[in-house]
Amino acid sequence: MSRPWLCVLALAAVPLSAYAIDGEALLKQVDRNLNPPTYEAYRKIINIEPNGKRREFVMFTVKKDRDKVAMLFLSPATEKGRTTLRLGDNMWLYIPNVGKPVRITSLQSVVGGVFNNADILSVDYSAEYSVERVEDAGAENLLHLKAKNRTVAYDRLRMWVTKKSPQPTKIECVTAAGILVKTLRFKDIKDFGGITRPATVETDSPLQKGYRSTMIFANVKARALKDEVFTLAYMPKLDTLQ
Repeated sequence: MSRPWLCVLALAAVPLSAYAIDGEALLKQVDRNLNPPTYEAYRKIINIEPNGKRREFVMFTVKKDRDKVAMLFLSPATEKGRTTLRLGDNMWLYIPNVGKPVRITSLQSVVGGVFNNADILSVDYSAEYSVERVEDAGAENLLHLKAKNRTVAYDRLRMWVTKKSPQPTKIECVTAAGILVKTLRFKDIKDFGGITRPATVETDSPLQKGYRSTMIFANVKARALKDEVFTLAYMPKLDTLQ
């Protein structure tokens, strides 16, 4: 004789956590889609001011592991040859005429506009944030992220991620006091020859009314890189990687 009540009891005996989404695993999957373990890419950043004035920057970027990023400015001419380096929470800027790397902070910006250094020299989200909880948001999952330490640029992030293929669509950056600092919007999913990720990231901030910045990715591809590339001594030689 069929005993459906046994099935109900069996389901009731399974803890709810068994059905919960593994937020940390999901965040790491998002990281891998955005940033392969080691790669190179070209990027253009466009800053637009309230009066319509535009300023554009083109950079060559290399990344390795979860927290090593180096970047070379290609244009405009006034910035050409400058390089930046990020190792975990530490960042430096190298200016050829100065000849010595200088420390920079995550909340500063080497290009001005709405993107700060943490956005431009971004490392894996899972390296900086822990997942507090995951909400079902229809076709997306909403990840609530908390910074692992006080050196991280934003205390909290709200990240909307597609369910079908874990790609971020929007991230809200929030202070410890709950103030919205900026919103990042990820658009134009593109296959870069085996690496599929948003090709465009747009941002604006209620703290910088009328200002907008856009980051466009091109020629993203996997590349083996030696650890010496991500050292202060290598910053003047970053152009040799092109």
